[in-house]
Amino acid sequence: MVQSRCLGGFETNPEAFVPEHTTTQCVLFPGIFKRPVVAKFDQAQGSSDGGAVLLKAADRELGLIAALAACLKDDRQEGKVRHELDELLTQRIMAIACGYEDANDAARLASDPVHKLLVGRDPLQGEDLASQSTLSRFENSVGRKELFRMAEALADTVIERHRKRLRGRARLITIDLDPTDDPTHGAQQLTFFNWHYDTYCYLPVVGFLTFDQEVEQYLVTAVLRPGNAPGSAGAVGLLRRLIERLTEAFPKAKIRVRLDGGFAAPEVLAFLDCEPKVEYLVNFSGNTVLKRQAESTMKQVRRVSKVSKKTEHVYGECQYRTRKTWPWKRRVIYKAEVVRAEGKKPKDNPRFVVTNMKQSPRWLYEEVYCQRGDLENRIKELHYGMEIGRTSCTSFWANQFRVAMTAAAYVCMQELRLGLAGTASARAQVSILRERFLKIGARVIVSVRRIVLHLPRSFPYFHSFHRLALSLGARSG
Repeated sequence: MVQSRCLGGFETNPEAFVPEHTTTQCVLFPGIFKRPVVAKFDQAQGSSDGGAVLLKAADRELGLIAALAACLKDDRQEGKVRHELDELLTQRIMAIACGYEDANDAARLASDPVHKLLVGRDPLQGEDLASQSTLSRFENSVGRKELFRMAEALADTVIERHRKRLRGRARLITIDLDPTDDPTHGAQQLTFFNWHYDTYCYLPVVGFLTFDQEVEQYLVTAVLRPGNAPGSAGAVGLLRRLIERLTEAFPKAKIRVRLDGGFAAPEVLAFLDCEPKVEYLVNFSGNTVLKRQAESTMKQVRRVSKVSKKTEHVYGECQYRTRKTWPWKRRVIYKAEVVRAEGKKPKDNPRFVVTNMKQSPRWLYEEVYCQRGDLENRIKELHYGMEIGRTSCTSFWANQFRVAMTAAAYVCMQELRLGLAGTASARAQVSILRERFLKIGARVIVSVRRIVLHLPRSFPYFHSFHRLALSLGARSG
């Protein structure tokens, strides 16, 4: 009788948390262990996101959410306001970082004690958090000017964080911009068919910073664009603002820009050429003239590959200009390559990169340009770890706001990863960081003097958690 009631209630609505005045849901596992095991969902003071307090500590180090909230304008009637804008923004960003990327997850998190604590409310007696409808109205209330200010605030916060960390002493700062696809499946504004990705989509561009020879690439900007936007759309404005801010924060640093082929537009190259302290490498699509320039090297590598029966490549360079769009010749380095795969015919694979740097073509291609390949891992984290593609609002600007909040959540997660330097989790992806350090069952106890989070004694990553907490300003107690 008890077994059927427990299992029946759970199967009917597996994600529901039953209010206190109804029968507590539970499941019974008989016959598995020596004694029956009952799982009850009755811990009113418990949360499955006990480690999310680390996110609050990371945001305190960054000052990011406060900076973003200062960009917002509140036009609501003061007497009807139950949730301040900074609370709504905090609730949404923290939820995204914890893996709740949809606004309708708010219904399940409204009374979660840890999430209420993150927003600044009493975890037990405080008012419940905002509902899905409130968050949806919030997302659709932000305009273009506010979003522009938020993008600037994000970049300023990230740059200032690393200026303090490095004490303004970086020797080299590398800027990487890359577009990515964001498939759409409804009637969202400015969604268009993109022939390159073969789908209806948005085409956001993300920017990352690398300091000196560090492994981590830090997100500094994320801008949503229409699905039919040219690859270089908005690039000059983004680069100009980033270079200005980086030059001010790191006056002695050399700035290097690495771009994919979609950014090889005349206006982008002209801008980079006019920046005296900027080095650049931009992938460039091969054409008849460039392939003719590289033909002698291609013949050489074909002979080498024919003898070795393996993929071979040789590097070279040339001076190149177009008839109309390039006002002067630029240096183009190239990799003449023949690719061999078992069961397939050898395939020519020449690659071209336009640059203003003076080093050897081999070093520039292998040691500098190819290093931007790790950027793909950061973009995968944004897609599959942070769900940056959840742009399902009808309004384009509401979707841009979602992208901005997801970017802020990702910056907080990168701050956690920075604090784990020297541990086994130093290079863990954000989804792994979430599982290891945020998704911890916790019991919340509130007294007059303090709030205590009771976490499992058997927690397997205790030492890394403790080290991370100390790096974010906690004290041993």
